[in-house]
Amino acid sequence: MNILLKPIVTEKMTSQGDKFNRYGFLVARSANKLQIKSAVEELYTVTVDAVNTMRYGGKIKSRNTKSGLLTGKTSATKKAIVTLAEGNKIDFYSNI
Repeated sequence: MNILLKPIVTEKMTSQGDKFNRYGFLVARSANKLQIKSAVEELYTVTVDAVNTMRYGGKIKSRNTKSGLLTGKTSATKKAIVTLAEGNKIDFYSNI
């Protein structure tokens, strides 16, 4: 099972990475904090201090078309905010 789906690279998460040494990831919905911690430590070779998780339900979306009103739902996600130990950094742009 793939625990870490993708990193969250936004202005807010970049500023938190600079100020508080926190990084965000989209993770599998069934993953717990211990699995997320071990996956980040193994993939990036850093020491993790804390993991905070958030679960988001899917949003209902609708739009008007020629054939009428179409409704659907976006998928539910889970985010993890990982706080690293002092002196550790993750560089998401090194592989580009």
